[in-house]
Amino acid sequence: MRKFFVAILPVMALLGPLAACSQGPAERTGEKIDRAGQNLRDAVDPPSGPGERMGRSIDRALN
Repeated sequence: MRKFFVAILPVMALLGPLAACSQGPAERTGEKIDRAGQNLRDAVDPPSGPGERMGRSIDRALN
């Protein structure tokens, strides 16, 4: 039994992140709502400088 877990662990470690990549319609809708909230926040409280502007664009690119 232990040999089985030792053999399957690397496979699960490689395939685990791929299982979470599929996006359904609810997740896409949630992302659109999040972007709308970010855009509203930027309209009300715009970034104060180029560093903050760049940081927000990096945050958006990574999310």
